[in-house]
Amino acid sequence: MAAQSHGSQQAPRGLAPAVRVFAITLAIVAGAGFLLSLMFKGPGDAQAVWTSAAVALGVQCLAFALAARMGGKNNVVAKMGTGFLLRFLALVVYAVLVATVLKLPLAAALVSIAAIFFLTTLVEPLI
Repeated sequence: MAAQSHGSQQAPRGLAPAVRVFAITLAIVAGAGFLLSLMFKGPGDAQAVWTSAAVALGVQCLAFALAARMGGKNNVVAKMGTGFLLRFLALVVYAVLVATVLKLPLAAALVSIAAIFFLTTLVEPLI
């Protein structure tokens, strides 16, 4: 029997990469949100930018989780396609919600979420 170590607790194997991906994604979203909030100065723009950032973070985390579940290095195109479709669907649904329900400034909300999706998509293969 192997001796058990009670002094240190380690995260499960799959958790460390997920935490790293989340941290990198969060840093990109926060940085982009900050820069976009400097660009958009109108009434309600800051709320639109940060709402878009929160939605983008959630969608990106879901996209990364789905990609991780697909497994294997041979499914790169399938993973990228799934992520693209998820982001596109989220953008369309978010656009409708922003315009009809949330009543946020459209330009700030849609430019923000599209820019954040673009930036996180660029670094996706690197992380």
